[in-house]
Formats: sequence, structure tokens, C-alpha cells
Amino acid sequence: MNIQTFFRTHTRVSTVLHLCSFLIIIYSLTMLVPMVVAWLFRDGYITPFFNTFVVSMLIGVMGWKLTNNSEDKYLQKRDGFMVACLFWLIFSIMSAMPFYLDQRLDLSFTDAMFEGVSGITTTGASVLSNIDTLPKSILFYRAQLNFLGGLGIIVLAVAIMPFLGIGGARIYQSEMPGPMKEEKLTPRLADTARSMWGLYSLLALVTTVAYYLAGMNWFDAICHSLSTVSLGGFSTHGASIGYYHSSAIELVGGVFSILAAVNFSLYYIAIIQRSLKPIYRNAEFQFMMLIMAIVVVVSWLELVRTHTFGAGDAFIHGFFQAVSVMTDNGLGTADFPNWPDAVVLLMLGASFFGGCFGSTCGGIKAMRFLLLYKQGRSEINQLVRPNAIITTKVAGEKVNDRVMRSIWGLFFLWIFFTCFFIWGLVAIGHDFKTAYGTVAACINNMGLGWGETAAGFEPLKDPAKWLMCLAMIFGRLEIFPVLIVFSKSFWRY
Repeated sequence: MNIQTFFRTHTRVSTVLHLCSFLIIIYSLTMLVPMVVAWLFRDGYITPFFNTFVVSMLIGVMGWKLTNNSEDKYLQKRDGFMVACLFWLIFSIMSAMPFYLDQRLDLSFTDAMFEGVSGITTTGASVLSNIDTLPKSILFYRAQLNFLGGLGIIVLAVAIMPFLGIGGARIYQSEMPGPMKEEKLTPRLADTARSMWGLYSLLALVTTVAYYLAGMNWFDAICHSLSTVSLGGFSTHGASIGYYHSSAIELVGGVFSILAAVNFSLYYIAIIQRSLKPIYRNAEFQFMMLIMAIVVVVSWLELVRTHTFGAGDAFIHGFFQAVSVMTDNGLGTADFPNWPDAVVLLMLGASFFGGCFGSTCGGIKAMRFLLLYKQGRSEINQLVRPNAIITTKVAGEKVNDRVMRSIWGLFFLWIFFTCFFIWGLVAIGHDFKTAYGTVAACINNMGLGWGETAAGFEPLKDPAKWLMCLAMIFGRLEIFPVLIVFSKSFWRY
């Protein structure tokens, strides 16, 4: 590395650290909300949040000051990938601190990290036991983690970054999934971020009211609404939604899980045009609803056939659970992991499907599967008619080869790392059923396990928990950004 390259690299790293310090400052402020909740309910858990706030704020301010002399405050695209990866690493550690600092929770550092990573990545897999007895502030904090991670706190930060002279667009493109990397709902990125969070918050408010009207108290309604719109899955009860034994609550949870799995840009366009046509005419939305209907119907019929429930209960439970797992929400009901294996396997497989681009869901996403299906059909037609010119199209638009290559690349990597993580858990000492269910829950950010992790993820061995932390971050960032940062070409200027 020559002198010029060294100083150029030093400048880029300084800019990245400067931006990360700003994000730490912003994130530290979120600790004030559970502090207020702890004060309102007098549960005695203010100290862990206060200590996290102070430590994070000091680190953020020190980092901001020490790197404030960087001459170049604008990020290149490659720097956006680094910030996105550092963001999830740093915020995972910060998210774990309140769990670890309060000795009354009796969590090891490994368990605290697992809970923090699971919350901020909207996975919803928990190692906590006796959730019903936890303090209100902890319960709210878990839901808040889901909410902040759902759309990405980076997007929130982007809304005020223009005032700091920092290139927020690069981070936005690195963190947001799919087509959202390129599109803007409004001319300015800051306006886009505010629009997204406005719609997100409005949906959370409506969900809260719906849960309350369905029978929840206000506290549970607020917490479950934050978990539902983020498709995060943390609940205020160990039995999750099944605690309430309420068909109305399950219907609310299922409907709003679907709404949260829709591309948020479609909501914005629908509001501007004052019409629902942009939503129900969208090819990805139609494909998602078709696959979801198939999974719901098959689950319902199988639950009836195996006499697990009567026809009415089978439909309610099957609808809610199929939607919750497929959208990677992860809220559970009616002892789902102990349903017939055929139903559980179907739903775990559906968790890889996910929802729409630009939503809060996990998984591979509906549009990618739609394009893979269309290309597969095109290949069959090409084999039948070798001389024909056949192209892959969506909504009448030709899909270029670059997009298809990236989709095939991600699909391969998703399956490869799923197999690798399953092998890792088996090598650590867990059975295959547990390994498959756990990896599906973590890499798809879905949160409902199987086998040993059916009732919670505490039985996992410590090395397995760290491996699943990596799987959750891989799934949240859709693998590529992590691999890019660790590639040789990334560091070659």
C-alpha cells in the first residue's frame, strides 16, 4: 500500500467512524423511552437503561469529536456497505446492554447479545424465560427494539443527515432491501425517510387501536402493535398471541402482518393517487397474496384432516400462523411447534419466501421468487422452441440480465448459508430438526423455532447462539453487504 492509498483509506475510515458516532448518539436517545416506562410503572428498572444511555452517549460524542476533522464528509457507495454492517454490529451490542447490565435478569453476555441481536434485527427469537413476569419496561423495550429495527433506524437518521453535510443516500441504498435501493418516494432522500417513518408510525397507531378493540389492554396493544408492524415477533407473554385465546386478536394480527409485508412505497403512491389500484395491481403484491392463500388453505385443510382443530378454529389458527410465519412476523398461537410436522414444515419453508420489497419482512422476498418462477418458465419454453426469442418480463417490463444474475446470486448464497448454519448447529451437538427450525427462524428473521427451540432459544449451546446471531445479521442485511465488506476488492482503492 503506497502513501497516497494509505491516507485515502485513513480518510474514508475516519468518515465512516464519524458517521457511526452520530448514529450512536441518535440511538442512545431511544433509551429514554423505556426509562419513562420504568418510571411510570415504578418497576425499578431505570438504571440499566440510564447506564446504557450515558455510556452510549459518551462514546458517540467522543467519536464524533475525534473524527470531526475529516476533510471528506461524503460517502462513496462502498462506505455505505461498511456503515450498514457496523451499524448492526454496534447497535446489537448497544441493544444487549440493558439486558446484561441488570443482574436481576440473570443473563450471560451471550444470552444478552442474542436477545439484543434478535430484537434489533426483528427476528423475535428469545432466550428469556417467564416472559409474563418481566418488568413492563423490559417488555416495552423488547417491542421498541423490533419497531426501530423494522424499517431501519438508519432511515430515520437519514431524515436529518442533510443538516450535517453527510451523504445519507449511500447508507440508505446499502440498508434498504431490493428496489428501494434505487427509488425515492419524494425528490429528496430526507423527505423519503420522513414519509416512510410517517407511514410506518401511522400503521403502528392503527394496529394499536385494532388490538385494543379486539380485547387487549392498552399496554399489550402498544407492544404487540410495535412487534406486528415491524414483523418482529416479540410478545409480552410466553404463549405469544396464543395467551389470549381470542379469534379476534388472531385475525387482527394476521391482517396487519399482511399490511406490514406490503411495499411501503405502494402506500405512499396510493395516498397520492387516492386509489388502492397501485397496491392490488402490483405484480409482486398479487404473487405474494397468491402464495399466501395457498399456504393458508393447505394449512387449514391439513389441520382439519389431522383432527388438530375443528374447521372454524383450524381456519383462524391456520390463517394467523401461516401469515405470521410467511411474513416472518413470528408471533405464535395454539402451541404451533407441536402441530403436525407437515404443517410446520410447510410454514417454515414459507418463511424463506417473505413478503414484498420495501416492507419490514425478512426472507428472500416475493419479487425474487416471482422472477425466478418467470425465468424458469421462460427456460422451459426456450427448450421447447430453441429458435424463439424469449425474455423475462414483470408487469410488461423486461428484466435485464444484471438483475437476474444478482437474484440467482443471492438465492444461491441464501441456500448455501442456510445449509452451512444447519451443519454448524448439528456439529455443535443439536439434532437436525432443531437445527433446521432454528436456522429458518434466524436467517429469515422469523423467530419461531422447532424441536429443542420450540418453546424458546435458551436451550441452544453458547456457540450455537453466536452462530445464530451471525445468521440473523446475515438475513437482515441480505448477505451481500457483509460479504462485500470482507472481500478483497472492497479494500482495493
